[in-house]
Amino acid sequence: MIKSVNNYPVSQLFDIEAGVVYAIPRYQREYTWGKNQWESLFDDVLENDPSYFLGSIICINQTTDTLAVQRLEVVDGQQRLTTLSLLFTALYQSLKLHEKDLDDDQRVELINIKRKLVLKKGDDQLRVIPQIQNNNQNDYRAVLSEVGVISQCDTPAYAGNRKIFRAFRYFQSRIEEMVNGENDRLASIMAFLDKVSQACLVKIEVASHADAYTLFESLNNRGMPLTAIDLIKNKLLARLESAEPGKVDQYFDVWNKLLGYLGDDYSVQERFFRHYYNAFKDTLNAPFRKDDDKKKDPLGPVATRSNLIQIYEKLINQDAKNHLQAIRAAGQLYALMLGRNNHEAWEPLEKPLKDLDRIQGAPSYLLMLYLLVQKDKHELTNDHLESIVKLLARFFVRRNLTDTPPTRDLNRLFMTVIEKISKLRADAIPQSIEQQLVAVSASDDAFQHKLEGPIYEENSGVTRFILCALAEQAMTKETWVDLWRFENKQFMWTIEHIFPQGDNIPQSWINMIAGGDEKKAKEIQQTHVHKLGNLTISGFNSALGNKSFEDKRDRMDRQGRAVGYKNGLKLNEYLASAAGWSVDQIDSRTEKLVQQVTKLFKLQGCDA
Repeated sequence: MIKSVNNYPVSQLFDIEAGVVYAIPRYQREYTWGKNQWESLFDDVLENDPSYFLGSIICINQTTDTLAVQRLEVVDGQQRLTTLSLLFTALYQSLKLHEKDLDDDQRVELINIKRKLVLKKGDDQLRVIPQIQNNNQNDYRAVLSEVGVISQCDTPAYAGNRKIFRAFRYFQSRIEEMVNGENDRLASIMAFLDKVSQACLVKIEVASHADAYTLFESLNNRGMPLTAIDLIKNKLLARLESAEPGKVDQYFDVWNKLLGYLGDDYSVQERFFRHYYNAFKDTLNAPFRKDDDKKKDPLGPVATRSNLIQIYEKLINQDAKNHLQAIRAAGQLYALMLGRNNHEAWEPLEKPLKDLDRIQGAPSYLLMLYLLVQKDKHELTNDHLESIVKLLARFFVRRNLTDTPPTRDLNRLFMTVIEKISKLRADAIPQSIEQQLVAVSASDDAFQHKLEGPIYEENSGVTRFILCALAEQAMTKETWVDLWRFENKQFMWTIEHIFPQGDNIPQSWINMIAGGDEKKAKEIQQTHVHKLGNLTISGFNSALGNKSFEDKRDRMDRQGRAVGYKNGLKLNEYLASAAGWSVDQIDSRTEKLVQQVTKLFKLQGCDA
């Protein structure tokens, strides 16, 4: 079934001497990776040691002619391969911008990057061949053409709004950001290129589609491999058993309580262990510092996925029993952020912490963990904590939309916040946190600029949070509706595009928004469909879909309840009385909502 399984560096998968191409079959979905995935891949390569493991790909190899180009059909891993190709393209352009400054070795590397993207024999023979849906392959060719890797070709209409170009632009900006301020920009680019080339992927080759399917089934039904948390547990219990024979069951119960607080999601468990170390780094390093040792943090400056086991191995060897008790107590408080600790003493924090989770504010959990554990020491009340959580939620609305500060800086940011508040008490702590967050956040102008653009395309999660917050503003206890209600693996209230976003625009909408001109309607859709003014919250979204504006506005369910824009939400008040929908109305509503959102999520001097 399996022809081969090998762990390759990326440079070997994209071997410049090999006549190998990776073809994405047309039945595969189009390129869908977004900013979170681009950011993770870039940061994982940048921040970890060479040979960092990037995952696996599965290919069908039906080539029989050893002299012909070997065409591998990619059945799993197309997103990763396409993204790596776009990263190489951005690196190629970055080096080409400095072409006159390149030495001989660097000029060779520039040529080699090109050969990673196209075969040596045949300049326009792509190494990675994306599938063709939604101009996917044409967009990819246009990117390569733009930087001169292949011959000139036309850029499809609205390519800049689609994922291929956006990924390329993202990597361009990240590379520029990486080298900005460096004394030797070229050396920085080359060092990062080397890391990308050394990163590893496991390539599994099978002989047929049937073999690929069987492999998927097998992989999905096998047990989970040992994780870092399993290894920490094993080390911890082994140490305790050797120190106190006969008590290991007691300590195993304590460990299970910790996991009970954290839940079964491995990523959450691992995040907690990283956050615990990063929050209490100074205290945890103290026993390991020596008078003649100038290294402030012998265990490491920050816990990452790659050094987590080493850090906890040293902590366990130093004092296994006390560390187990400390992380259990911290885990119980961390459960507050996870909605798994419903003690009435913490009731005022329940809604703010849910909002922090909904706005993807998990990076700040390390700060909240510190504050919760050190609550008494810092003379903090629940009012203090509530104001801090609300501040963090506002911060993450702005951060997650503007990418300022970048994700990779968030750990350091909240660790620095902890350092600066470590000697403060009571009211001084929320004041200091606000000052520090304001100092690193995007300006109101930058925030408004993002709000005025295709916000749904930029970040649908932030968009949903903003729309729900706007709707909740006008609610009272009597009129409260849970817009985050989740049933059957989906939200009962969903984002609604007033002017529909689908490829096939209904004739009623073409007539209303473009006077019957289908081409103009398509153009309006490209520029306006994801704007804030064209978005709202509605229930039963699937029942609205591509219906006419009037049907959406007036729709009732079988019980005679309004489920369209007359559903009672203040957010829909204007829509409920509108006679139609136009570009001017989208722009006007966008402007109005942008002002409301800017005020609602103001960081400085905002009442909690």
